[in-house]
Amino acid sequence: MKFSILTLIFLVVLSCNSKENSTITKAEDYNAYLPSIAPKTTSKYFELWNAKIKPDSIQITSFGIVAGQYEAYFKATGDISYLKKSEQALEKAVAIAATGRAGYRRALARNYIAQHRFKEALVQAKEARAIGSGLRETQNLLFDVHMELGNYTLAKNYLDSITDITNFDFLIRAAKWNDYKGDLATTINYMEQAKDKAEKTYTKALILWSYTNLADYYGHAGRLSDSYKYYLKSLALDAENAYAKKGIAWIVFSHEKNPKEALRILDSVTKNYHAPDYYLLKAEIAAYMDNTEMKLLNIDEYIKSVKNTSYGEMYNGYTINLHLEETKQWDKALELAKREVINRPTPESYHFFASSYLKLGQKKKALAIVTEHIEGKSYEPALLFTCAEIYKANGLTNKANALKTELLGAVYELGPSSKEKIESL
Repeated sequence: MKFSILTLIFLVVLSCNSKENSTITKAEDYNAYLPSIAPKTTSKYFELWNAKIKPDSIQITSFGIVAGQYEAYFKATGDISYLKKSEQALEKAVAIAATGRAGYRRALARNYIAQHRFKEALVQAKEARAIGSGLRETQNLLFDVHMELGNYTLAKNYLDSITDITNFDFLIRAAKWNDYKGDLATTINYMEQAKDKAEKTYTKALILWSYTNLADYYGHAGRLSDSYKYYLKSLALDAENAYAKKGIAWIVFSHEKNPKEALRILDSVTKNYHAPDYYLLKAEIAAYMDNTEMKLLNIDEYIKSVKNTSYGEMYNGYTINLHLEETKQWDKALELAKREVINRPTPESYHFFASSYLKLGQKKKALAIVTEHIEGKSYEPALLFTCAEIYKANGLTNKANALKTELLGAVYELGPSSKEKIESL
């Protein structure tokens, strides 16, 4: 029945149209969260532990605590320098730790994952496994790393090794696995169970993580009222949560076709949160408004941001897409796509590779990549759109038309500008 999740989404969206065709959001629901307050990036507690770190320090506890605080500052601000400082503290902890070595290696691996340094993360995960302590946490980590690397068989083996329907860590990974497989109903079921577990822990970080992820999955399923509800619940827990505000802005833009309001929300975020991809979203909305000046200004902000070498490989996918769709620098897109395939050989990376060849007029090479590395291996709408484009270019009209029907059910995910592109397939 791999005639795929997008068909299901299409039917779900159609069946929900009578409920979801009106305005879902209300500005009065989220206005209180929009006044942007610069997050605190220090505290007496942090300064106390940071002061214990010296160039020749062996204060292992200090390194772990300071690394965790830097990670929190990164999440609050989007400032890559904090993630790099966290990395430095963790690398020092790994180097000098006599006890707790596996835990520090797991923490360093997760830092590397955040930086898209997946192969280095795998090295640390394997080292943690060899040390032996905290085996279940290491198995969780190995599942995560192998999913990021596209090693899906290995990932499934690790998922099977941690199976426990009562365990939060298992539930969120079972949700991720089923999302990869295209089983959205099972994905949501697992994520709802994980949310219930998180709420019983009274742990803010887990609850917040559950709410934002559940909101995303509801959006994929066309359950936009539920998606909106959980983004709001996220903001009730953390009024400065940029991700939840971005989620609401997407509903306002893609579903309600209200780009000015979406930009108002995003502008409130980018005053104090500086992740480069937010500028590309603002550029997309500006393009929908036919505001070329605003679009170019935001693209310029993105380009200036990612020139910071600390980002490393983190924004390769966004930059490739920018070259493919805006700058038309297709050779640069191909070069970067080749790097991405080496770093992270997933269907997503291969779709950038195939798209680059298509733009360069090498449609047969593009089709070979689709056939070997994407077809039947992903149900993500953006990847399926690439497949449809390449099928059409190679004269495979029936295959392109089959995906066209499915993709019309994914316009919300792809954005309002996608409808015309899909219809032209």
